[in-house]
Amino acid sequence: MAQFELRRTDAGGRIGELYVPRSDVVVETPALMPVVNPNVQTISPARMAEEFGAEILITNGYIIHSTEGLRERALAEGLHELLEFPGAIATDSGSFQLSEYGEISVSTEEILAFQREIGSDVATPVDVPTPPDVPHERAREELETTEERLAVAGTVDTGEMLLNAPVQGSTHPDLREAAARHAYGAGFDIFPIGAVVPLMNEYRYADVVEVVAAAKRGLGVDAPVHLFGAGHPMMFALAVAMGCDLFDSAAYALYARDDRYLTVDGTRHLEELAYLPCSCPVCTDHTADELRALSDDRREEALAAHNLHVSFEEIRRIKGAIREGTLLELLETRARSHPTMLDGYRTLLDHAGAAERSDPVSKGTFFYLSGESARRPEVRRHHGRLERLSVPERLFLTEGGPSSTDAYDASWRVLPPFGPFPRALSRTYPLAAEVPDRTDRAALEAAVEGITRLVESNPESEISLGHRGWPAGVLAGLPDGVETVDLTADR
Repeated sequence: MAQFELRRTDAGGRIGELYVPRSDVVVETPALMPVVNPNVQTISPARMAEEFGAEILITNGYIIHSTEGLRERALAEGLHELLEFPGAIATDSGSFQLSEYGEISVSTEEILAFQREIGSDVATPVDVPTPPDVPHERAREELETTEERLAVAGTVDTGEMLLNAPVQGSTHPDLREAAARHAYGAGFDIFPIGAVVPLMNEYRYADVVEVVAAAKRGLGVDAPVHLFGAGHPMMFALAVAMGCDLFDSAAYALYARDDRYLTVDGTRHLEELAYLPCSCPVCTDHTADELRALSDDRREEALAAHNLHVSFEEIRRIKGAIREGTLLELLETRARSHPTMLDGYRTLLDHAGAAERSDPVSKGTFFYLSGESARRPEVRRHHGRLERLSVPERLFLTEGGPSSTDAYDASWRVLPPFGPFPRALSRTYPLAAEVPDRTDRAALEAAVEGITRLVESNPESEISLGHRGWPAGVLAGLPDGVETVDLTADR
């Protein structure tokens, strides 16, 4: 098992340190792994390290193996010298070519031995990338083949080289979970979740979340997870919040080849841009017209550099958000970039229970930004704690100030979306939340869920609610016996 230590968590996201022994490098995660084509290098690996801060990259070991000139150079010089990269280098096995062309001329034993011989730091066996939406039986049979090859990989002497264990299973959650549990139990080092590129290409982010959530259920918390093909910065925050740690990106170069300009909220065609909405060196040194006027090669290189700058900047922003405890606030803003991103975020919140287990109990201020905020792990945790509170016989819950009436033993606050809590907790996290004055229905309904939890846990207590004009449809969700007082009625 790889030496992977968690340093900070926020929701499902985490900052970790992955020790790569063969190159004696510690990679801080979340980490972006630029894909380097060994035949065509739009941006040199040395420049990736020096200018962009890349600590790890990935290249295709099968292409090197099957290209005579490259093969001989890699065997003679070593992979790090061939690519001139000082950090960690991961190599793929040809599984992508297998999925594209149906067969490859190398076995798991051969490709792993070759990856070790050329000096790879992280090697990949030959798995079977099963595409989305195939019948369960086909996915199961192909997963069995992958697991047979992983068993073979476990018998190969790889020395200090780390081993990937690709997690397959198509879009069948039971297979993904079983595959992850099998790979984790076999003691592999890194766990790439494979064959999700077709989902991302079709903007099926909700399905990506379900696939990752299933795989995470089968993995231990100390398992570093690589989301294969997650190369667009628009979805990095979502992927990190799912619990993914490594991302490989060929998008920076592929998009540049087609004159496409990456941003954190989508992709723009260079011909459509009047201004360059970025402050990276490429965009500060060129206008949109000047960038378009460059020769094909220079324009491709400039766009690739911009795309890498945007991608690495987003990774740094995400790390900062994890440290500040604001990852979900960042994700909420990113989720508004595309309707399917919002689908993905909402699906992630369906798994808030899993995120709640790793979410810190205290961090910065909770910001309520949308109806989705009402489903965050912090709200779920508060509702769970309500069952443990000591409740007096007669309790008044109110959005207003303390009640002075003698009809009740105590007056607690109600703050949507959290619901009720003793006033002494008003300055604790997350109850010192920043919420809008115009409370939306989702927050009110979440508050009613909290009140319901409190009432059901204390059936002997008489509980009433003082509210500020909550809709009748929301109040209808309260348990029977809860009296309500509209605090705005006399205004």
